[in-house]
Amino acid sequence: MRKQIVLMILAVFLPLTAMAQYEEDTDNGVVSLAGREGFSIATKKGDFVFKPYLLMQAAGKFNYYDDEGLDKAYNQDNVANSGFSIPYAVLGFTGKAFNKLSFNLSINAAASGGALLQQVWFDYTFSQKFAIRAGKFKTPFTHAYLTTLGETLLPVLPTSLTAPVILPHALNAVNPNFGTGFDLGIEIHGLLNKVGYEVGIFNGTGASVNIAGKTFSDDWHIPSMLYSGRLTYMPKGVMPATQGNPKRLNEDKILFGASASLNVESESESTNDFRAGLEFAMLKGRLYLAAEAYYMHVGFTKRMKIDEGFNYWGGYIQAGYFVAPRLQAALRYDLMDRNGTDAKGLLNMPAVGVNYFFPNSNVKLQAMYQFIGRTGHATQLDRDIDDLGLATHSATIMLQYSF
Repeated sequence: MRKQIVLMILAVFLPLTAMAQYEEDTDNGVVSLAGREGFSIATKKGDFVFKPYLLMQAAGKFNYYDDEGLDKAYNQDNVANSGFSIPYAVLGFTGKAFNKLSFNLSINAAASGGALLQQVWFDYTFSQKFAIRAGKFKTPFTHAYLTTLGETLLPVLPTSLTAPVILPHALNAVNPNFGTGFDLGIEIHGLLNKVGYEVGIFNGTGASVNIAGKTFSDDWHIPSMLYSGRLTYMPKGVMPATQGNPKRLNEDKILFGASASLNVESESESTNDFRAGLEFAMLKGRLYLAAEAYYMHVGFTKRMKIDEGFNYWGGYIQAGYFVAPRLQAALRYDLMDRNGTDAKGLLNMPAVGVNYFFPNSNVKLQAMYQFIGRTGHATQLDRDIDDLGLATHSATIMLQYSF
């Protein structure tokens, strides 16, 4: 299996030569600056630009859990993890220098530990076809994560991306999930005609770790890091990193993408995780449409003495439509094989939402409801285990302000 994975990655990414496929106005990954003057400092020549930005979110959440996993003897309630929260409180700045270098730094005051530093990077552009980015930034995997944070269709990411998979062994420290999110590393990227690419190497430790603490793989004898790449085809020009913006109601863009990554000994030297994904996104006037499918193979290392691997898949389709210039309706259907392809059963997770963009204020109101259903399990025990830790009914109302 190891040789097959390595060959797959080489076959996809070695022929690439590299490119920047982000739009300049959404490059900070947090707030779209499209059409905004805002506040900025710039030289007369325009070769240096410094622009601060801000994103604040306040949410009210309600989560209802089934009885599975609850111990009534300890007065555990079906309603938990509910109340008010601050998902993000991001303050940052972005800019350009010398007509070659772009930079970005943001702090998420709602986080703690290493995640307090949400991202920091600089990007040196040799040409549209080739650039190098280094620092802490979004790994090149999945349309959902690469969307500008303040312009997601729904206030909560697809559960199939964020929920940990279920393994029939308790040896590993943390069960992996599909999403890789922010990480420390370096990548080359670019845009060649209508084809964009990103290829990078990252620590594989996620957004909460800002130190170099990796070693070599005991099994494969290569650095125990995250190797990741993404290839996109955009026949109508660069796809904006948005899932709904009232200032972009005349767009006609489409994106097809494929990505793959290998996280070597990613969880305390317990597993090697290979991920692959396919994505589609479209903006057509008032309509936004997207679909993704992803696969993960989890293989234990030799020292774990488990001679088997596990395969998982997930995906979603979602759509948004501006029924009025500032009112967007949203739908999503999310699927996940959380317990692996060797066991029967799926999680199906429909969600519905609505977004309202307040005029002349940069304030956005989002509301959504999601139901987690279970289908096809061989036994009632399998059915009960599959959604442990996930709310059967969840509702979120979120207010967002950006500058």
